[in-house]
Amino acid sequence: MFDIFEGYDLLGAFWITVKLTVFSGIGALVLGTVLAAMRVSPVPLMRGFATVYVNVVRNIPLTVIIVFCSLGLADIFGMTLGAADDFDELAFRLAVLGLAAYTAVFVCEAVRSGINTVPVGQAEAARAIGLSFTQVLRHIVLPQAFRSVIGPLTNVLIALTKNTTVASAIGVAEAALLMKEMIENEAQLLLISAVFALGFVILTLPTGLILGWVGKRMAVKR
Repeated sequence: MFDIFEGYDLLGAFWITVKLTVFSGIGALVLGTVLAAMRVSPVPLMRGFATVYVNVVRNIPLTVIIVFCSLGLADIFGMTLGAADDFDELAFRLAVLGLAAYTAVFVCEAVRSGINTVPVGQAEAARAIGLSFTQVLRHIVLPQAFRSVIGPLTNVLIALTKNTTVASAIGVAEAALLMKEMIENEAQLLLISAVFALGFVILTLPTGLILGWVGKRMAVKR
């Protein structure tokens, strides 16, 4: 029954999915944290930029963002991201860029909600002893904020894992693209769908359980 999977690189496709998730997740965490810091910044221009970015990007479908990265950044503006001679690598890097830019919006909102849980008095006390806004964020606010939003960030990571399937729109050879190819070539729709669904469950379920446990252990006691 499973002979239909011979000749297809199933593990390789899911490995591409894992790499998309990891690299996009790191990029989204960094960009999202910067956006969250900008949204609580005392500088109106920074707050305005971050607010516009969040409200615009989260209302654009992810598919549109991924396709724009391919057709817009690569084809029109000639952005190669250091992979001009390798189409597959270029598509992968553009997909990471699009996924990170989109997911950063949700990371930003999660981190900002964590910042709002930190008592204002702590920040005021830190400013009173001479710490700058950046130092207050780095040493006082963000460490507590991250501890309180591990659960929401876990949900964002799980959603990102599933959103990597959109990368197939620009030819990234991840799990969804292989599934589409197998469905077109084989006559086992239910079996193929079940195997790929199980693969995503194996990727996401342990992530949710482990990070959920970490979130409970790291939660700030108030």
